[in-house]
Amino acid sequence: MSSTPEPLHRALGLTDSELDDIRAVLQREPNSLELALYGVMWSEHCSYKSSRIHLRRLPTEGEGVLVGPGEGAGVIDAGDGIAVAIRIESHNHPSAIEPYQGAATGVGGILRDIFSMGARPLAVMDPLFFGPLTDARTRWLVEGVVAGISGYGNSVGVPTIGGELTFDECYSANPLVNVLCAGALPKERLVLGVASGPGNYAVLLGSTTGRDGIGGVSVLASAGFSGEDGAASLDDAKRPSVQVGDPYEEKRLIEACLELLDRGLVVGIQDLGGAGLVCASSETAAKGGVTMEFDVTAVPLREAGMQAFEIMTSESQERMLAIVTPQDWPEVAEVCAKWEVRASVVGHVVEPTVQADGSTVGYLRVREGFDGPILAEVPAKSLADDAPLYDRPRQRPANLDALQADDPSNEPAGSLTEEILELLIDPAWAYRQYDSQLFLNTVVGPGRDAALLRLAGPGLPASTRGIALSTDSNPRWCALEPRQGTAWTVAEGVANLACVGARPAAVVNCMNFGNPEHPEVMWQLSEAVDGMGDACRALGLAVVGGNVSLYNESGGHDIDPTPVVGLLGVLESLVAPPPGWNWHEGDTVVLVGERGAGGQLLGGSRWAARRGRRGGTIPAFTSTNFIVSTDFVRDEIAAICAGQSSDVTAVHDVGGGGVGVALAEMVATTGVGLVCDVSCDRDELFFELPGRYVMATSNLAAFAARAHTAGVPMTVLGVAGGQRFAVGDAVSCSVEEVVTRRGSALTNDLRHVS
Repeated sequence: MSSTPEPLHRALGLTDSELDDIRAVLQREPNSLELALYGVMWSEHCSYKSSRIHLRRLPTEGEGVLVGPGEGAGVIDAGDGIAVAIRIESHNHPSAIEPYQGAATGVGGILRDIFSMGARPLAVMDPLFFGPLTDARTRWLVEGVVAGISGYGNSVGVPTIGGELTFDECYSANPLVNVLCAGALPKERLVLGVASGPGNYAVLLGSTTGRDGIGGVSVLASAGFSGEDGAASLDDAKRPSVQVGDPYEEKRLIEACLELLDRGLVVGIQDLGGAGLVCASSETAAKGGVTMEFDVTAVPLREAGMQAFEIMTSESQERMLAIVTPQDWPEVAEVCAKWEVRASVVGHVVEPTVQADGSTVGYLRVREGFDGPILAEVPAKSLADDAPLYDRPRQRPANLDALQADDPSNEPAGSLTEEILELLIDPAWAYRQYDSQLFLNTVVGPGRDAALLRLAGPGLPASTRGIALSTDSNPRWCALEPRQGTAWTVAEGVANLACVGARPAAVVNCMNFGNPEHPEVMWQLSEAVDGMGDACRALGLAVVGGNVSLYNESGGHDIDPTPVVGLLGVLESLVAPPPGWNWHEGDTVVLVGERGAGGQLLGGSRWAARRGRRGGTIPAFTSTNFIVSTDFVRDEIAAICAGQSSDVTAVHDVGGGGVGVALAEMVATTGVGLVCDVSCDRDELFFELPGRYVMATSNLAAFAARAHTAGVPMTVLGVAGGQRFAVGDAVSCSVEEVVTRRGSALTNDLRHVS
C-alpha cells in the first residue's frame, strides 16, 4: 500500500494557510515554480515572519545613521567624508552540516553585503559557539569552522580581527557560526539595491550557477535537527544545500564592483545571498516599484539540465546582480573582462502594470528566453515585503522561577586560586590561523577587549580617524533573564569599545534562538528584543541591521537564547595605540567603577556554569553608573590615542569571569605579577557586571584626582611587579603558572582533533 505523497507546498516549507495567502495574491492557483519562489522568500530566514513584529520595537534611527535595517548593510557617517558599513549574519545550520564550506561561505556572503553598499570590506569578526570539546564531533566542527573562516578570509584578503569562542552543552548539536564585517567608502559612493529605469539591464556578475546551495539557508534555517544525534542526522540529506565558496572569484568580484561604482556605471546593486536570484531580483524590483523580467536561459550554469526553480533559488556563491543602463553596458562588460569577472544580461527592467484603479504593480516575471513563454509571474512586493507576519504564542518558561531561585552562591567554596586558573582560556589557537594584519590598518587585533583599525584604504579621503569593533554575547545571562541579559550584553560591548577609546556609533545584532513554534522561545526572543531596545535607548544607540537565526534545536532541545551584539565605534583621532593590558613594574593597579556586587551574586557567571550551576538572577539594567565610569575610561584612552601624554599604562574591561579573571589575564599577557592588597571573597572575584575596569597608572595621585573630578569610584588594588599573582589571602600562585594554564587551556582540549 503506497503512502500519499506530501503536497508540494508543504514540501517547500509552506503551510496550508500560506498557500491560501498565495492564491489570494495571485487570484489563481500558483504553478510549481511560483510555489518554489514563495517557498524560499517566505521562509523564516528570508522573511523574518516570526520575528519582524518584535524587531520593529528596536530604535533604528540616530545621529550619523545613513542607512538602517533593510539594505545589504547598515551605514553610518564616520566623519571626514567617510562612511562605514557594518553587517552581521549567521551561517549556523550550513556549518553544522559541512563546517568548512558552511563557515567559508558565511564569510563570503557577509563580504558581499558590505561591498554591495559601495564599501570596501576592511575587517571580519567571528563569534563562534560549540558544544564541549570532550566530544569528538565538536572538535571536528571547531577545526572545520576555524579553517573555513581562515581559508576564505585570508585568501580573499580581508583580515579577521576578533570574535568570540564559547563552549557549552546547549550547542552540542547546534553550533553557531556568526560573522560580522565592516567596510568603508567615500560617502558619495553609497549605493542601494534598487532597480529603476525601465529599459535598464539586470546584469549577473560573478560565478556560474549550480545546484550547490539550492534552498540553502531557507531550507536549513527552517529545519531543526530532529535526530537523536542532532546535526549528524541531517548530514547526508542536507549536504547539497550547503554552498561552495571560491575566495579568489570573490576577490575579483570585489574589485570589479568597486570600479563599476567608482565609474558611476551602476544604478543599483545587490548581492545574491539567501534565496539567490529570486531574492535579488524581487527585492530590487520591489524597492524600485518596477517589473523585472528575468530570463532563466541567460544565466550561466555550471551544471547541465538545471530546471527553472533550481536556477532561481540556487545560492551559489560569489554572484551579484547589478542594474545598468543599455548605454553603459559595453563599459560594464569591459570592466568585468579586465577583472576576469563573468557578466551576463539576465533580465530587463520594465514599467509596472497599471491596475484598473490606477495603482501600479511591479512583477517578477520569469521567462524562458527574453521573448519566450512566461514561466512565473508574481508581484515582486508579495515576495520581498508581504510575507506572512506571525505573532506567535509566547509563554514564560515554566521552570524559570525554580531556575532563578537556584542561587549558585550556596555552592561549596573551593580553592580560589584554582578556580581562577580553570576559568582562563586563550583563544590564540583560533585567531593565529587568521591573518589579522591585511591592509596594515589593524592597531589592536584579536584577543583584546575590542579590535581597533585605522580608517584608511584605497579611494578613501585622508583621515586620522579610527573605528573599533566588538562582538559580545552572554547566553548564561539570557537563559535566566533574557531582557536584562541582552541589555547588559549591549553594555558589555560599549565597555569593550571604551577600552580602545572609541565612542559607540551603531549596533548590529544576530538573534540566535531555538524553535519559534515553542512559545517559550518566542517569549525569550521578545524579551531579548526589548532588552536590546532598553539599552540602546539608554545609551543613545541605533540598531542599523541584524539577522535572526531560528530553529536552533536538536531532539526537541532548544539552544539557550543567544543574541550576539556587534558594536561599531569611532575615534576622532587615532595617531597612537591604546595601552592595552600591559602594565609595568611599579605601576599602581586600580579598579574603576563600583567594587561591590551590587546585589548580584553569581547567577549567570562563568564560575557557576563551570560547576554546572545554571540558576540565579540577573540585576535590572541601569545605565547611570555604567555611563559615568565608561565615559571616564573612554576619555582617558581616547586622549592617549590622540597622541596626548598620560599616566595610564593598562586597561581591561571586567567581563566574563569577573575581576579575578581580568587580573589573571593581564598577568598572563604582560608577564608581570601583582600583589593585590585588597581582600576579595569569592563573590567579589567572580561576579560579572559591565561598567568596571582594571586600569594601571604610573601616577596614582594624578589619576585619582581625575577620577574624583569625574565622580567615578576607584579602588587601589595593589602594585604590579615580581613573579607572583596574589589577591589578599585567598589567591596565590606564580606568574608562570598563570601563563601556562591560560595558554594551554584550549590547545590541550583540541589535541585529539584528527
